[in-house]
Amino acid sequence: MELFISDKQLTWEEIGGGVSRKVMSYSGDLMVVKVRFRRGSIGADHQHPHTQISYVESGVFHYTIGGKTMTMEAGDTCLIPPDTVHGCRCIAEGVLIDAFTPARQDFIATQTPLSGSQ
Repeated sequence: MELFISDKQLTWEEIGGGVSRKVMSYSGDLMVVKVRFRRGSIGADHQHPHTQISYVESGVFHYTIGGKTMTMEAGDTCLIPPDTVHGCRCIAEGVLIDAFTPARQDFIATQTPLSGSQ
């Protein structure tokens, strides 16, 4: 578990369809992830057992949670309860900051820092 993480030391992981992510900080109980979207990109509908909060750092998104859709802009947040179907469509290129509890172990294995970090 790292106490300090520099955004500059992490690479973007391409996850397809104009979407990429960086696993920023995590412990077993909590995780923060940056997710970058190109305009028109889709975060496909999915669900997971984690509670999630998304913060819109930049851009505009049509975000759907449990069948309800809202337009979210920079500064907005939303809460996704465990096992709730959710997804988004990027209207204007942007970045979401997602927090998960517990941590998404499936995200951790693929994230690597740039050389010379730590």
